[in-house]
Amino acid sequence: MKIKNGFVLRQVCGENVIVGEGLDAINFGKMLALNETAAWLWQQAQAMGEFTIEALADKLCNEYEVTPDEARRDVAAIIDEWKAVNVVESV
Repeated sequence: MKIKNGFVLRQVCGENVIVGEGLDAINFGKMLALNETAAWLWQQAQAMGEFTIEALADKLCNEYEVTPDEARRDVAAIIDEWKAVNVVESV
């Protein structure tokens, strides 16, 4: 999986939000607010280029006090949200 081109994480009025740039902004037409952990996961996914649930869950376990099962569930849930708004794609 990877983050689609044209989507970036920005700080807007103290909130972490995913926004579209260029033509993607026109098609996206909204902002997706992320909590601190979800924003951190977005940054990790962006840095990795291509990512998997397992790879992000491993990073989450290394950064936060969370069990591997909890991390996989949480990462899968946020990726499902990203898929629902069409900001990630399969490779």
